[in-house]
Amino acid sequence: MPELPDISVYVESLAAKLRGDRLQRVRIANPFLLRSAVPPIASAEGKAVAGIERLGKRVVIALEGDLFLVLHLMIAGRLHWHAGGAKPPARTALAVFEFGSGALALTEAGTQRRASLHLVAGRDGLGAMDPGGIDVMRCAPDEFVARLLAENHTLKRSLTNPTLFSGIGNAYSDEILHRAKLSPVALTRSLDAAAAQRLLQATRAVLAEWTARLRAEATAHAGWPSKVTAFHPQMAVHGRYGEPCPVCGSKVQRIVHAANETHYCARCQTGGKLLADRALSRLLHASWPQHIDDLEK
Repeated sequence: MPELPDISVYVESLAAKLRGDRLQRVRIANPFLLRSAVPPIASAEGKAVAGIERLGKRVVIALEGDLFLVLHLMIAGRLHWHAGGAKPPARTALAVFEFGSGALALTEAGTQRRASLHLVAGRDGLGAMDPGGIDVMRCAPDEFVARLLAENHTLKRSLTNPTLFSGIGNAYSDEILHRAKLSPVALTRSLDAAAAQRLLQATRAVLAEWTARLRAEATAHAGWPSKVTAFHPQMAVHGRYGEPCPVCGSKVQRIVHAANETHYCARCQTGGKLLADRALSRLLHASWPQHIDDLEK
């Protein structure tokens, strides 16, 4: 799922391309994409673009008349820009937004249709779609700690909770926790002040670094993010199960839960302890290694 760095670069790229432009036509190819009926989607046509915003993991296209197109890409949704004259892919696009300067196509890989489009009227309507998570790049340190300690959950769960923190998902939470040298299953209320401050610094550093990296990649590809993915070879742990940790060299470990995987370095984050995997640890029982040294032997 595109997270804060990806969505931020989408927003910046759209703002550069649509500044002073007008939405000429909206074509919806899949009826399941559009999740709102009032105001009607046709009422967005002919409106000038007033701005581009981020709302959590959503891309918002603000239009004159206090209208807002809200795009949620979910896991497999992606945005593609086609400059004026180029035709968007008719078969794969769920929706196409035609502007004077080009067309924005929304696609979604796979067969599950989770991406969504809403047209809402007024700031109050837009605000109703906000999960409520704070912007970790701008919040005060005390506000970050207060959100973190609001409930006693694992760090992984709290960081990815959109009602607590805005725009952080599975991929970057792994990177943040590795940078902070904290276990993904540590409970929030077990953190001391130093660890909480370290987590905030790691959160801001990881998100800022990846936003800059993705921005540079977009600039190199005609001002548009051409490859939006949760897996990058430059990541420290996410998606790198079995590969060496860039800090200590130990093999990256994982916890499989439902459709998600949590990746971590046992030596850097858990004092060497291997976290129980719901699948393998139950299967192996007593044979499940307890420490990274046992596994590496």
